[in-house]
Amino acid sequence: MAVIASIVVALAALLHAYIFVLESVRWSRPSTWRIFGVRSQEDADTLRPMAYNQGFYNLFLGLGAGLGLVLYWVGLTAAGTALVLFTTACMVLAATVLVTTGRGYLRPALIQGTLPLAGFVLFLFA
Repeated sequence: MAVIASIVVALAALLHAYIFVLESVRWSRPSTWRIFGVRSQEDADTLRPMAYNQGFYNLFLGLGAGLGLVLYWVGLTAAGTALVLFTTACMVLAATVLVTTGRGYLRPALIQGTLPLAGFVLFLFA
């Protein structure tokens, strides 16, 4: 069970790293900001600082989950488990907050929150 839980958590961490790349590295590309529903260059320029900051939040959550996995597998199971559970819970809560911003955000919230939720539950019982 711990192996499957770790794979799911690692996938959640990679997803959040990918979101970081989109929001903080590739935001200037129209194909990227359209993924987030931004319709114009002017709007993208206005949102750029917020997207940049938000991307780093995603990166830090992904890094935290990854570090938790490393700690868990090198024998620091309590610390690793605590870090994995904390970061995946934060990912799920962020997805929950995203849903509260409007019905149009249900799909992105499911994309952002499903892997962390599954990882949280699996890790809790691993």
